[in-house]
Amino acid sequence: MHAVPYPQTRRDRRRPRTPRRGVSVVGVIGDLLVTAGVLVLLFVVWQLWIGDAIIGAQFKDQGRELSEQWAADPAPPVPSASATDAAQPAAPPTADPPALDQPGDAESFGVVYIPRLGADYHFPVAGGVSAARTLDPIGLGHYPDTAMPGQVGNFAIAGHRGSHGAPFADLPSLRIGDAVVVETEGGWYTYRFRNLEYVRPDGVNVLLPFPQQPQIEATDRVITMTTCSPRYGFSERAIAYGVFESFTPRTEAGPPLSLTSGAA
Repeated sequence: MHAVPYPQTRRDRRRPRTPRRGVSVVGVIGDLLVTAGVLVLLFVVWQLWIGDAIIGAQFKDQGRELSEQWAADPAPPVPSASATDAAQPAAPPTADPPALDQPGDAESFGVVYIPRLGADYHFPVAGGVSAARTLDPIGLGHYPDTAMPGQVGNFAIAGHRGSHGAPFADLPSLRIGDAVVVETEGGWYTYRFRNLEYVRPDGVNVLLPFPQQPQIEATDRVITMTTCSPRYGFSERAIAYGVFESFTPRTEAGPPLSLTSGAA
């Protein structure tokens, strides 16, 4: 007796499925590389834009706190030559500012304002230009043994242009006559931007008392601001120069007009 086969069901009549292929090692590696590329891109975006904005805001907060501290607890005024002089009104801006001592390494001594670069531009400046001790954690650095604010010679400072807050990101956008104001415990030093040039990374003559002129004795008071160029490169240095205009002592009269209307 022959066995009677069961009738086929719909499932039996379906077309057999093609067996799945195994996971390819090459495919896994490709997926990992794509993922890694996305992560690297996100890191670059963070480092170059978002991170700079956050760190820059922190530096500005530090600068504002330093300014508020000086305003709340000002340094004692320089003694007058006579009691009659002491009774006179607050002194107006002057071109003969008090001398400042050289700061120690990573010692904050001032706040730099550049109205052209924004009403909230107030970065602290400290002694030294070491990336690890000054530029990365503080913002702006003062080249050791160059002049201090308002002194005859070259007050030279440095800042990053494309990382760690990038305080000099827009330095090349300055226009002739723009104010660069340096606040210290005793008052405000106003400089006026004059010109910009680009030099090789080893162009250290920009730091001379008379920039680029080793054979000439300095008689003027100038500021030199240095940063990398292009913004995310190191092939050149962008150098911005300014000339000293006046010193405004810290009095009840408040800060100089150049601080609020400094964009010429």
